Amino acid sequence: MTGDAGITEGTIEANGLRFGYLSAGGSGPLALCLHGFPDSAWTWRHLLPQLADAGYRAVAPFLRGYAPTEVPADGVYQSAMLGIDASALHDALGGDGDAVLVGHDWGALAAYCAVHDLPAEGGSRWRRLVTLAVPPPGAVAAGFLSYDQLQKSWYMFFFQHPLADVAVGMNDLAFVDRLWADWSPGYAAADDLATTKAALRDPVNLAAAIGYYRATLGNVGLSTDPAVTALQNASGGAVPLPTLYLHGKTDGCMGADLAQAATPFLTAEGSRLELVDDAGHFLHLERPDAVNELILKFLHE
Repeated sequence: MTGDAGITEGTIEANGLRFGYLSAGGSGPLALCLHGFPDSAWTWRHLLPQLADAGYRAVAPFLRGYAPTEVPADGVYQSAMLGIDASALHDALGGDGDAVLVGHDWGALAAYCAVHDLPAEGGSRWRRLVTLAVPPPGAVAAGFLSYDQLQKSWYMFFFQHPLADVAVGMNDLAFVDRLWADWSPGYAAADDLATTKAALRDPVNLAAAIGYYRATLGNVGLSTDPAVTALQNASGGAVPLPTLYLHGKTDGCMGADLAQAATPFLTAEGSRLELVDDAGHFLHLERPDAVNELILKFLHE
């Protein structure tokens, strides 16, 4: 697969789950890269080797419920728990305060939570944050109910219905093909669709991925732990770390107008928003050279 030079596969225990992951680079600060839906850790196939070349130990886990990572027995899928997963992976992988965090789509939502999840000894696990395609939760809330965005987000409401588990899985996940085509028009996604479907083809894994949306809109799959609830609430505020937010101008999933709403939440010194021309929702795959250059430059500032 293009862009996978030097990438190896592994597994690790974190937050009570066995995570599968991809990695590149054997030493240096941790760069943890989180994927979204419908996707897999292979979405970072272009970025991982470049992070390794820049001196990072780059690791991209398959998120909870995405094969080969385990499906959580408790069925909790809210973004705060994804953020706690990221914190646990940081610690299990030997990360320190120089670690950086990169998240796309659901990975971005996980990252907004993770940067509020502070270690007991104080300080932060992360030095810098890069998020793509989904702005901070407060920005999403501000613009989600517009007609244009509701039209783009129809699938989130469909996922609340039990029929979604059947419809999305039909014809070898043809539903996923259509989402990619709508969200990144014109992008030839065959390689990415193959790795995505491998992570979701089992109905148990697909149900887990759909469960993320049911936890968001359906009030199921939520933790009863007050600390998790507090972290969920905290993620709606300003992002406490220097943050680069990237958004494709032709994104068919989250409209580019939502990206502009991110700015009031990017208050840490050095934070900024960048809109990427000729790119949709999977901007890091559509224009990897341009996006990776922006990411690496920001991480070295």
